[in-house]
Amino acid sequence: MIVSIKGVRGSVPTSNNETNLFGGNTSCITVYEDGCLLIVDGGTGIQNVKLPGVLPKRIDILLTHLHLDHIQGLGFFHPLFETTQEVHIWGPSGASNNLRNRLNRFLSPPLFPIHFRDLPCNITLHDISNSIFEIAPFTIQSQYVIHPGPTVGFRIKGKNSVIAYIPDHEPALGPRGLLTDTKWISGFDLMKNVDLLLHDAQFTAAEYKTKIGWGHSSMEDCIKLASLSGVKRLLLTHHAPSHKDDFLDEYLVGLNSTNENHLDFEFAKEGMEIDLK
Repeated sequence: MIVSIKGVRGSVPTSNNETNLFGGNTSCITVYEDGCLLIVDGGTGIQNVKLPGVLPKRIDILLTHLHLDHIQGLGFFHPLFETTQEVHIWGPSGASNNLRNRLNRFLSPPLFPIHFRDLPCNITLHDISNSIFEIAPFTIQSQYVIHPGPTVGFRIKGKNSVIAYIPDHEPALGPRGLLTDTKWISGFDLMKNVDLLLHDAQFTAAEYKTKIGWGHSSMEDCIKLASLSGVKRLLLTHHAPSHKDDFLDEYLVGLNSTNENHLDFEFAKEGMEIDLK
């Protein structure tokens, strides 16, 4: 299984020149195995997905939720405009609207010049919740996590490895706190003992104190949660747009100095590729 990082920001920075190392695109990763490609989230990073000259017959896009930074690249993803292309989009529905109606609110005027219904590809939408489904070699579990609006995280199992992807998550708002009872920790089942976890780490501990309820995690809570759940390797992602390279580099030094559990972690960077044997 090969995991490629295409976008790591919670919002596009005002200047990409200030984020050369970590990148300025919003959330998107790809997962590849046995000729099957999953695209997870459709932020601006989806423009970094390099497909072969002859497109695969089928493309699957998994959406954690429909906040703009996770779907704003969809309208510029060229396979959606290929008449012979088969595209499957998986994502959570709302309380009163299915996935199609929710996506249509973004992919339609005045926010976008083309209606979702007029996309020329052969598109199939799959409404998911606390679901388990299969796509070629992958078994995928989706589960609701704490974040404003219907939001899921994903656990993706390949032939020999398992990853979890939870880019928008505030586990500290759980009913019994972050580190009390694993039965009640939001997202715990998704990330338990995975080979690789990509998890929301938008705020510092100090920043989080003034942003409780915004739907995001502190870096410190992210590391605690990964340690508690037995994660083998952690990539902290969904960086705040105001966190520039120098700041993240310096903060990482501090996080490592207090890494009592010797967890393998680092900040996710746009362009990273991880080969999980």
